Amino acid sequence: MDRIKRLSYEVLAGHKSKFGEDFADNKKVLNQIAIVRSKGLKNEIAGYITNFLKKEMREEKAKQARIESSRTEEIQAEEIDVEITEPEASGEIIEIGVDTTVEETTETTEEKTE
Repeated sequence: MDRIKRLSYEVLAGHKSKFGEDFADNKKVLNQIAIVRSKGLKNEIAGYITNFLKKEMREEKAKQARIESSRTEEIQAEEIDVEITEPEASGEIIEIGVDTTVEETTETTEEKTE
């Protein structure tokens, strides 16, 4: 891990709530809580902290959006959900697939009589 990341994580470990998504504000907060003599190093640390916090916020928003969309899908699935019930027995017997044509039965009886 390079020096900028290490120093940024050390600062964030104790003072994360003081930092935000604005570089200028983060630079001012860094001046208040740490002594960084080099202007360039201070800018790099403040920039890294800013980018890190922005990335965390984007990831959190994406996570919330995924949670919200899954909740919406669950609600829609519940609305569409249909119960499958057995039809009531009415006492009727229905034969399916039985061929009962009159012509075939008369032909077969005529052939048998001859």
